[in-house]
Amino acid sequence: MEVIQTPKKAFFKGLTGQILIAMILGAILGIFIHNSWDMDNAQEFSNKIKVLATIFIRLVQMIISPLVFTTLVVGIAKLGDIKAVGRIGGKALAWFFTASFISLLIGMFYVNILSPGVGLNLSNVDTSAVSEVTGKTQSLSFNNFIEHIVPKSIIEAMATNEILQIVVFSIFFGLAAASIGSHAKPVVDFMDRLSHIILKMVNFVMKFAPIGVFGAIAGVFAVRDFSELAITYFKFFGSFLIGISTLWLVLIAIGYLFLGKKMASLLKHIVSPLIIAFGTTSSEAVFPKLTEELERFGVKDKIVSFMLPLGYSFNLDGSMMYMTFAGIFIAQAYGIHLDLATQFTMLFVLMLTSKGIAGVPRASLVVVAATCGMFDIPVEGIALILPIDHFCDMFRSATNVLGNALATSVVGKWEKE
Repeated sequence: MEVIQTPKKAFFKGLTGQILIAMILGAILGIFIHNSWDMDNAQEFSNKIKVLATIFIRLVQMIISPLVFTTLVVGIAKLGDIKAVGRIGGKALAWFFTASFISLLIGMFYVNILSPGVGLNLSNVDTSAVSEVTGKTQSLSFNNFIEHIVPKSIIEAMATNEILQIVVFSIFFGLAAASIGSHAKPVVDFMDRLSHIILKMVNFVMKFAPIGVFGAIAGVFAVRDFSELAITYFKFFGSFLIGISTLWLVLIAIGYLFLGKKMASLLKHIVSPLIIAFGTTSSEAVFPKLTEELERFGVKDKIVSFMLPLGYSFNLDGSMMYMTFAGIFIAQAYGIHLDLATQFTMLFVLMLTSKGIAGVPRASLVVVAATCGMFDIPVEGIALILPIDHFCDMFRSATNVLGNALATSVVGKWEKE
């Protein structure tokens, strides 16, 4: 093992240290702009500086589709048969739905205990931005859910980064390749080499991560008065942080239960992906980096390539916790009483409607808005949480990364891989 004699210098030279510095500098610059410039100029600055984050996220999105396709096909081909795929898939889905239920339950528990929406003043709520979210809820139906699962074209699915659709095609392709044996070996070998080239591209793209995080943080703080937000939304945000912290403790405790002392090593490996997800509010942005780190941690590539794409569609623990929390919060704010039976019904509806829409912008809010509509809760109540949603999204995204890293590692251990 290499001995690092100057840990501070080595840390700040590494990607994690650079991202932390970028976050601090971005926040300082954003706060300075917000306090020194008028609102119009600050908004213009925010729009321009956020381009840095957009470039980084688009660079990552550029390599997600080919990475998911090549690694998943190779992983399934290496698993060898339908029984192995079914066995691992069954374990994965059992984990995902259990984790989703626990996450939703934690959100429901804390929003009832802490009641952050009770007695809220609704007179100064800006509802102008709600249409961006509610406009997408019209397409959130059973038919839309099926469309998000079954691709009509793999080219279209790759062009729009529909991860779940790519997963479905890749499973069929991988199983077909495995079933014809040695005849498919040249194709599988080609895919394997291609996936390694794409992972090398990940290293190049991640060098831009600190700049992307800097742009994202500076852009938000330039137009948001953080102290005002903190005071106005103290009860909501504080209650949310208690809930998300509890979820982290539960996930880490479960990790120690299954992985033992290796859980500490896993956390060290995923620090960088966690911080990138936190800074950019995009768990998708760290998909390639997380793939790399989990393989370094010791999970076999065939397990990682099978589990992660599934996890990004079915296992968004942070988002799940937020959905019950936000939905019931809006009901509280409007003085609508939801009995326990109704809340559990909402919980199960959320568990189903949230699957397969990971690629939808503001996916959590879209699902919350659609669910509110089903239970006669005013959908415009989304406006209550829009101003603080970005900061909640930072914690949601990081939690989603932790949940998927843990699920992949545990299933890898179950499979002795």
